[in-house]
Amino acid sequence: MDTTALRGAAEPAADIAHRLDQLRATDYARLDQAGHVYLDYTGGGLYAASQVQAHERLLERLVLGNPHSINPTSRVATDLVERARAAVLDFFHASPDEYAVVFTANASAALKLVGEAYPFQPGGRLLLTFDNHNSVNGIREFARTGGATRRYLAGTGPAGRVDEDLLLAELDQRSDAGPRLFGFPAQSNFTGTQHPLRWIELARERGWDVLVDCAAFVPTNPLDLDRWRPDFVPLSFYKMFGYPTGVGCLIARRAALERLRRPWFAGGTVWAVTVHGDRHLMAHGEAAFEDGTVSYALLPAVEIGLTHLRGIGMEVIHEHVMDLTGRLLAELSRLRHSSGASLIDLYGAGDVDMRGATLAFNVRDPDGRLVDERVVEELAAAANISLRTGCFCNPGAGEVSFDLAPARLTATFAGSGWMSYEEYLGSLGLQNAGAVRVSLGLVSNDRDVRRLLAFLEGFRDRRHDTRHLGPRTHC
Repeated sequence: MDTTALRGAAEPAADIAHRLDQLRATDYARLDQAGHVYLDYTGGGLYAASQVQAHERLLERLVLGNPHSINPTSRVATDLVERARAAVLDFFHASPDEYAVVFTANASAALKLVGEAYPFQPGGRLLLTFDNHNSVNGIREFARTGGATRRYLAGTGPAGRVDEDLLLAELDQRSDAGPRLFGFPAQSNFTGTQHPLRWIELARERGWDVLVDCAAFVPTNPLDLDRWRPDFVPLSFYKMFGYPTGVGCLIARRAALERLRRPWFAGGTVWAVTVHGDRHLMAHGEAAFEDGTVSYALLPAVEIGLTHLRGIGMEVIHEHVMDLTGRLLAELSRLRHSSGASLIDLYGAGDVDMRGATLAFNVRDPDGRLVDERVVEELAAAANISLRTGCFCNPGAGEVSFDLAPARLTATFAGSGWMSYEEYLGSLGLQNAGAVRVSLGLVSNDRDVRRLLAFLEGFRDRRHDTRHLGPRTHC
């Protein structure tokens, strides 16, 4: 299907939904052919058949060689890699004079690049929000090793929002003793809460480097880097358009890249090395951060995927998923047991103001107890509904959602040795520490929402046995 017809901006929601349903019937026909309700777009996007076909035709037509040469096949591959790099910059409105694209395996690998190479030192600072993916949280270990101060900002209320006055107070604590890095997600992968991108300017004008995790944000929201100008943006392409997996990137300001100091080197990252002299010279720009050979046969699929999204229009995708999200939120709030007790505990905002299309919740039984999320997932799977359960690698958002006391958390981790998940929950005084997460994407439709609601309605006035589920192995 020619997706250029989908780019109309100010169309009524019903017209957009109709056009995207047409796209679903052609490019994503496998969904309805197999009766799938796919509600895990935050876990991974879906690829269009036309993306795979276009990539297959390209691979059938061309002979590609390792880019680290000037032979004919190498030159073709090099050109395709650079085209993909340019396509990323163009898609996010990032000037190639100011920004570089470092290809990685995924967003987590991009974050590790920043963490291991950031010049943390005594007197320096790392400031993070509670609401962060563990791949961002992990940067604190590099900061700890470097002797930098580590601070977290807690969120409050159902959406886990940070008090901006408290943020400014932290940002205003100036120090000339070391570099300072502030990291937060543009959109929570747990609650769907969107945090203000204006924080980027507030932090940078106070001398901070800013890392914005955009992995959960960019699949359904436009991102203009020329407007916001963060220093580091990690993302995974499979979350945006499903294919290829195993490819992500770090979009970084060139000036910020120059301040990083990698703790090792590898093939492709150095300009010169001497074994006898025990010295090396790093390559310039993105080359210094792309370890070994990039996935040159897969990278053309990145340009194809971005072209696919551009043809639909990010504004169209955003309007569509938020229209569905608004309706789903309203219907979830109406689900009740016959006693009048609420069936759903929602974590995050109950409306579409400053939130994305990711919803986390738990189901309550008629006695007010949380239904084990494993029961929900097992029954959803039987109904051919793909959703996700757990804590979604975002412990901070979970701690805020479940109102876990810091003293209890500290006591839980004070002991030494491994503990089972059941023992972990018991030490926290919880029945469970996970939730159910559903997330909408570009070809989600009203039928998906109605099937989810009908499934959840099946928990009305019912109790569920968990004895057959076995022990949990992880959150």
